[in-house]
Amino acid sequence: MFNKIDFDHIDTTQAPPEAEPDRQYYFMAKCRKYVKAKSERLGRPLFSAVRTFGCQMNARDSEKLTGILKEVGYEITENEDADFVIYNTCTVRDNANQRVYGRLGHLNSLKKKNKHMKIALCGCMMQEPSAIEKIRRSYRFVDLIFGTHNIYKFAELLATMFESDRMVADIWQETDQIVENLPSQRKYPFKSGINIMFGCNNFCSYCIVPYVRGRERSRKPEEIIHEIKRLVSEGVVEVMLLGQNVNSYGKNLENSITFAQLLYQVEQIEGLKRIRFMTSHPKDLSDELIQVMKESKKICRHLHLPLQSGSTRILKAMNRRYTKEQYLALVEKIRKEIPDLAITTDIIVGFPGEEPCDVDETIDVVRKVQYENAFTFVYSKRTGTPAAAMEQVPEGVVKEGFDRLLKVVQETARDRVSLLSGKTMEALVEEVNEQDASLVTGRLSNNTMVHFKGNASLIGQIVPVYLKECHGFYYLGEKKDEKR
Repeated sequence: MFNKIDFDHIDTTQAPPEAEPDRQYYFMAKCRKYVKAKSERLGRPLFSAVRTFGCQMNARDSEKLTGILKEVGYEITENEDADFVIYNTCTVRDNANQRVYGRLGHLNSLKKKNKHMKIALCGCMMQEPSAIEKIRRSYRFVDLIFGTHNIYKFAELLATMFESDRMVADIWQETDQIVENLPSQRKYPFKSGINIMFGCNNFCSYCIVPYVRGRERSRKPEEIIHEIKRLVSEGVVEVMLLGQNVNSYGKNLENSITFAQLLYQVEQIEGLKRIRFMTSHPKDLSDELIQVMKESKKICRHLHLPLQSGSTRILKAMNRRYTKEQYLALVEKIRKEIPDLAITTDIIVGFPGEEPCDVDETIDVVRKVQYENAFTFVYSKRTGTPAAAMEQVPEGVVKEGFDRLLKVVQETARDRVSLLSGKTMEALVEEVNEQDASLVTGRLSNNTMVHFKGNASLIGQIVPVYLKECHGFYYLGEKKDEKR
């Protein structure tokens, strides 16, 4: 285990090991010396900031980056006016790329004032050749670039950056390697994401993820169970199992195992209170999984089940491999077996070829399913995907459809969430409320947020809360023992 390693006594005068993760431990030890020497020259600690764009997978990757930075001697800060700033990028939508480019201009101005500053870019955006070309051409002040496949090599790349006076770029197009057991700095001490697989094989026609995250690669179940047990021993009570399509977990392992079977094993871990997971692809959600969720005492009553469109014609063009009728039948089956399950979804408006009647079909699904929440997005053209070559929908038509859909989503979600009014449910307290320090914010098993009177001593605890007032997507409540 990395937390038992004495990095100060690793001999960095010898050649680095070939095997992972020992090789990265060697480079962490080397980086420690670089950071210490620079800190002594400046007469102060070195500070580093990691900014995350994108999904839970990126957030988990950023925790690993932060853990390594802390291990090699950096003080972690939220302030981008730091000695080393990393942007962990997303590229699912074009506006994510544009945000990064915009922020890079700000970093450049900071770097001109601080000659010691280093800047790194990593994540999905870095797997796009066009983005790399633009950065090399227009943002030459960036010191380090790496992608999604070699994030485990961060310590090694960091050492190379210290030893170089030019931009270091290390981008892999593909890998079958999985390296874990590296330092990680969790945002919350009481809950954690767990990577159970990497990549995606679905190739939805609008999606860039399979191109930037690679093919599906599942971690061995024993490694996942071992990691969760370690986290529980450190005080974690809730885990979220992460994958681009968790329902296809285990298919590429030598000893085949289903996602439902993995969940059952996780359920047996003593001390673990809650299990979440995302994301599920409707085409792969099995009856076995529904039964495991139904019988579980720990799996949270929340399922994120992306719809993307309610039009069978558009679903076919998206290469989603299910129809509107199949999706609705699946939801009906789930709701019959697990009536208290909250279902949330993702929906795209403006996919190439979409017409107002297709949006009507999507609205029909929203009304029938009654989602607790739906994340609605305007289609974003991603170069290199099949949909990018299709005929695009005029902006005005997209906006009209988006506004119509959003109105129905908000109405139906408000009605669905309000059904909990007057009930007492358990909430995991996550933080002191940002707007009112007299309140704490907790999350119900079904993922609904609730704010109620409390203080920081409750953080990390699961407490019963009376749901007093529904405010659309969240509640104001009272801790049960305070209710009069």
